Amino acid sequence: QVQLVESGGGLVQPGGSLRLSCAASGFSFSTAAMTWARQAPGKGLEWVSTISRLGSTVYANSINGRFTLSRDNAKKTVSLQMNSMKSEDTALYYCVIGDSSNWVRGTRGQGTQVTVSS
Repeated sequence: QVQLVESGGGLVQPGGSLRLSCAASGFSFSTAAMTWARQAPGKGLEWVSTISRLGSTVYANSINGRFTLSRDNAKKTVSLQMNSMKSEDTALYYCVIGDSSNWVRGTRGQGTQVTVSS
């Protein structure tokens, strides 16, 4: 069955970095656009970034060049490198199958918690 397993979350200080990874299985990964979304405490699900099957990326305006999304089709993984992190990046981060127009309806993993705090 389709499975997405996120990892790499944790506690980081403002200005610090984290790298999230998502291991995918059970579907044709190389033909799928993949998205990262997040949900901050008390807020709705927010789109963060999408990578196409060919590797082109788009990011939410709030990211402002701080994050980099990549994929490895051979390993069936997507990774989100997060730099210059801010307290407002604190959220549960989800890996989702889908592009920036349909990710809301996509299958997602259980999420990995990211907390930015001093």
